[in-house]
Amino acid sequence: MWAIGLASVLLLPLLFIPLLGYAIAAVRAAERDPSTGPPAWRISDRLIADGAWVFLALLVTWIPFAIVVNSLALTLGSVTPGEPFTHLIALLIGALPWGIVALLLLPHATARFAASGKRSDMFNAAAAIRALRSDFATWNVVVAAIVTAWAIGVACVGLLCVGIVPGVFYAILVSAHATAALHHHEAQGAHPDLPPG
Repeated sequence: MWAIGLASVLLLPLLFIPLLGYAIAAVRAAERDPSTGPPAWRISDRLIADGAWVFLALLVTWIPFAIVVNSLALTLGSVTPGEPFTHLIALLIGALPWGIVALLLLPHATARFAASGKRSDMFNAAAAIRALRSDFATWNVVVAAIVTAWAIGVACVGLLCVGIVPGVFYAILVSAHATAALHHHEAQGAHPDLPPG
């Protein structure tokens, strides 16, 4: 499982969609039984379709910020002509608000999509906001786990001398497991007498 995951991260531009599909499979597995660990890699139509829908959701959330980033880069370029890093500075400025919007919408949407398999759940921003409002504390813990996992994953570049490839795959697995907690909480909220999953 780790070998294929590491190869997918290493070849990210080519295997981005299958890697996103695997992340959904990992969320789904953790929703069913968090004690079993990550699922085995199985390239299938469902894995590719799930990855494509997640990619589209990411793209939809990023498009408004991409427009703002481009406008900001042009503005910075006119204020400081000849500055070679205007697009990078604009990207760094735009990444924070995009990250906040993504963390507000995508964890609940991903948990619902993994549980139901319905594409509409991946794009239902209103349901994601309602779920966030109904249990802000659980969402807060989930987001803290996701952000921490990605910080550790990126820190693997130099801090642990391990490399970013295993760090990114680690972050994907932790994010998937944390996201599954949102499904467990919603299921228990709807049926408090039932065990999670």
